[in-house]
Amino acid sequence: MTNKQVILVTGGAGYKGSILIPELINNGYHVKCLDRFFFGKEFLEQEKFSENLELIQDDIRWCDSKHFENVDAVLDLAAISNDPAGDLNPSKTFEINFLGRSRVARVAKLSGVPRYILASSASNYGFQTEIVNEDSKVAPLTTYSTANHLAEMDNLSLNDKNFSVTVFRFSSIFGLSPRMRFDLAVNNMALDLFNEGVIRISGDGKQSRPFLHIKDATQAYLKVLKSETDLINGQIFNVGSDNQNFTIEQLAKEVSSALSNDVKIQYIGTKDHRSYVASFEKIKNQLGFVPKYSVADGAHEIYDALKNGTVTNSKKTKTVEWYKHLLSSKNVSKEYLSRETLL
Repeated sequence: MTNKQVILVTGGAGYKGSILIPELINNGYHVKCLDRFFFGKEFLEQEKFSENLELIQDDIRWCDSKHFENVDAVLDLAAISNDPAGDLNPSKTFEINFLGRSRVARVAKLSGVPRYILASSASNYGFQTEIVNEDSKVAPLTTYSTANHLAEMDNLSLNDKNFSVTVFRFSSIFGLSPRMRFDLAVNNMALDLFNEGVIRISGDGKQSRPFLHIKDATQAYLKVLKSETDLINGQIFNVGSDNQNFTIEQLAKEVSSALSNDVKIQYIGTKDHRSYVASFEKIKNQLGFVPKYSVADGAHEIYDALKNGTVTNSKKTKTVEWYKHLLSSKNVSKEYLSRETLL
């Protein structure tokens, strides 16, 4: 049995988890990763992680409570991961993103886990004309954000002096990951530039959104794990920085100016109706969290990785496309889609 603090990360083989888990190990934690591994687990199977990492192939909706025994904190990342994927099957999205994560929190509390952190999203704010903070009224517009908000309310109700619940409302994440995603705004813009020298944005590009580098998202988790309980107990934190609130049009210009001075922006499709500018004063003042990385940093690293071939675009890098592939493939269905139906 390890003498190190043990962290259970649900959904740990995903885009964020693949950056978070190595960083947890580097900071002296022993990690349990509970995941369905729909996107693979080769990166986490490396020998360098084996001593301090347990891989558990299971589902948050019915996993055995034994996985929560002797755990010091649960970082609950498991979810259908964005709005388009959430709309593939709304009932399953509620089952996983709300009921599944509610179950994780309750099992964690019953198992004596002292800390639980829920990965939620600033998309819960929906459409707002004023700057929003953690006390602002949310207005979820999609299945994904509605399920997130229900999980927030349900899990925060479990908070007490022995079970500390913290909710992260993450900005839109960007940056390089071993489990790469190109269905995120900055990442996709860098891909567009690499492939075609243009950036495509939906609608008029006037909708606003805050953004956050994936490495900074990881540091937010470490801040909470190392914070005194009274600073995080029952708290919601917007995670990001005030200076990285952009309209989508401004974001495209940030990416283009980082990579090239002469980029054509194409306006296509319909406008995303979510639009909000968020305040991040609370996490800055209460936890001392200040992001280090910019949109330009993320755009550069992704473009360079595409250029040198360390990352490539494929079905697996677009969440909706990969889920549709899993659901339509007879071979994959035999492995994954029995009782453990994805969608």
